[in-house]
Amino acid sequence: MPKFISDMEALLGKTPDELKAIVKELGAQPFVANQLSDWLYKKDVQSIDEMSNLSVKFREKLSESYEIGLKPYLTVQESVDGTKKYLFPAANGKFIEAAYIPEKERKTLCVSTQVGCKMGCLFCMTGKQGFQGNLTAGEIINQIKSLPEGRELSNIVYMGMGEPFDNMPNVMRSLEILTAEWGYGWSPKRITVSTIGIIPGMKEFLERSDAHLAVSLHSPFDEERRQLMPIQHIYPLKEVLDEIRSWDFGRQRRVSFEYIVFKDLNDTPAHVKELSRILNGIKCRINLIRFHAIPGAPFQSSDEQRIEAFKDELNKKGILTTIRKSRGEDIYAACGLLSTKILGNS
Repeated sequence: MPKFISDMEALLGKTPDELKAIVKELGAQPFVANQLSDWLYKKDVQSIDEMSNLSVKFREKLSESYEIGLKPYLTVQESVDGTKKYLFPAANGKFIEAAYIPEKERKTLCVSTQVGCKMGCLFCMTGKQGFQGNLTAGEIINQIKSLPEGRELSNIVYMGMGEPFDNMPNVMRSLEILTAEWGYGWSPKRITVSTIGIIPGMKEFLERSDAHLAVSLHSPFDEERRQLMPIQHIYPLKEVLDEIRSWDFGRQRRVSFEYIVFKDLNDTPAHVKELSRILNGIKCRINLIRFHAIPGAPFQSSDEQRIEAFKDELNKKGILTTIRKSRGEDIYAACGLLSTKILGNS
C-alpha cells in the first residue's frame, strides 16, 4: 500500500478510538483525543505545534512519532473555465490527481482512491498506468484538506483515479471522517461514490453509508460492455442491477448511471431501447459524458447533435437523462492524463 514518504505516522485519517489509543500510550487524559480530532478535522493547522490547547510536553512526545500527515500538492493546472487539476505525490515516485470544479451554486472536488487502477477499462487513462496500490483514508482526506479551496467545497465525488470499491476499508473510513460529527460533519447527500460495479463493495457501501451511488454503465449490452469493461466477466450488469433493485433509495439518496457516449458504438436507437428495458423499475438518472480522447484508445466522442438526440430519446422513455458539462478540456481533462504525463517526463 503506497504512503507518502515519511518516517512519521500520519494522524490524518485516524478515528477517535485510534486517537484515544495514541493518547493513552503517551500518558495523557482521554479527553485529549477529542482535542486532537478537533484540530485534525475542524481546524486548519499545518503542524502539531499549532495545537495550542495541548500541553507543550504532550506535543513534544506526540511529534516524536507522529505528524499531521498533510502533504501539499506538487502542481496545479487551471482551465479557462475555472476547473483546476491538482497533482499530489504518492509513494515510489507516483502521483494522484484531484479535480476542483467550481460552478455557480456548487464547488465540487473529484478525489482519487488508488494510485493507478487494475480494472483495465479500455477508455480510461488511469487503467493504462496499472495498479500501484491503495490510498489510505488520510491520503484521500489530504486531497480535501490540502486544497486551497477545501473549506469552500459543497460536494465530493469519488470519481478520480482508481476504483473506490476495490479499496473499501480506506474509502469507508474516509466517508466516516467526512460525515461523522467528530469529523467534517457533512451530510451524506453532498457525497457521491462511483463504481464500475463491484457487487460486494457496493453492498457494503449501501449498508454502511447514506452517500449517493453512481455506477459506470457505458453499454446496456453484455458483450459490448464486456469489451469495454473487463469487470463484466466477474460482475455482469444484470447482477449489478438486481442488487440495486433490492435497495430502497427513497428521497435521501440517489443512484445514477454514468454513460460515456462513443461515436458509432453505444449511441444508437437500439441502445436507447435496451437501456429503457434493463433500467425499468429503477428510479435513477443517466449522466451522459463526452469522451475525452486519450492516447491509444480507439474511440471518438459522439457529436453534440447525436448526444442531444440520445438524451431526448431516453427522456421520452421516462429515464431522467442529462448531459454532463465538459470541464477542463484544455488541461488534460481526462482522469489520469496529467499524472501519466508527469510520469513520462520524470
